[in-house]
Amino acid sequence: MTSVMHLRLIVPSDRTDLVVSTLVADDRVTNVVVLSGAAKRPAGDVVQCDVTREATSDILGWLKEQRLYDDGAVAISTVDAAPSRNAWHTEQAAPGAPDDAVVWDAVVDQGYAEARGSWAFYAFLTLATMIAAIAVITDSSILVVGAMVVGPEFGVVAALALGLALGRRGLATQSLALLAKGFLVAILVTILVALLARAGGWIDVGDVTADRPLTGFIWRPDRWSVVVAVLAGCAGVLSQTAGRSNALVGVFISVTTVPAAGDLALSIAVWAPAQIGGSAAQLGINLVGMTCAGVATLLLQRLLWRFTARSHREHELK
Repeated sequence: MTSVMHLRLIVPSDRTDLVVSTLVADDRVTNVVVLSGAAKRPAGDVVQCDVTREATSDILGWLKEQRLYDDGAVAISTVDAAPSRNAWHTEQAAPGAPDDAVVWDAVVDQGYAEARGSWAFYAFLTLATMIAAIAVITDSSILVVGAMVVGPEFGVVAALALGLALGRRGLATQSLALLAKGFLVAILVTILVALLARAGGWIDVGDVTADRPLTGFIWRPDRWSVVVAVLAGCAGVLSQTAGRSNALVGVFISVTTVPAAGDLALSIAVWAPAQIGGSAAQLGINLVGMTCAGVATLLLQRLLWRFTARSHREHELK
């Protein structure tokens, strides 16, 4: 299956000829369509084309130099399948493998969207933390997995890593603030609910401090906690930059950020100080480990892709 991205451009009429001729001359671009005067807001000509994933960042960079981001419009979408022969030939003209290419503009746009926050983010994180607290009380590994899947925090962690890797201070600050506020709200609400449950006789300190063979790992971090956090951070960032969002489910159920938050809230509510430090450490290890691994993965991807592109250009010049 050919991997291409679809670009829909609104081009000021004084730049249409240059944009179209450049796209047509690029072997990595196909299916170029021009609709003169079709755009009304902003006004201009509509130009559509399909670009190999490997070349998308190059094309977008050139369009940015032509000020299309300011004076026109650029929209990017993924083409699920392009079985035509011309699309196949276009793919062969691009260096590297599609999954190795990163469409940085799309990744950055997604990062800002994740860092923006919403009531749904707070709601899902709070619900996930409450499920994790119940998992601790019942010593249920199934509920731990459920809490991990419901938790929406990885997108914000990835946005934080992106901001740090690309030097976008605003994105990094916004992401860090959202993570802090999100977990604070989730933990406080879970503490309140746990206090009500304690007052009603549903739970006591024994439910938290009792031997928990299936969920005790949540508040007892060890060297493997660091390893898992790093591996999950690498896998999560790769799944987002390569457009493999289905792989994120595996990341969600491999890190104990939300379960640690649930254990922390419950330990505070029933006052089990021996577990407060451990669950807080587990939460911190996972967040820091995933962020650092995400930054390293993004930097390595940029380096490898630049090397691939340079090698391809040198090969063409020979």
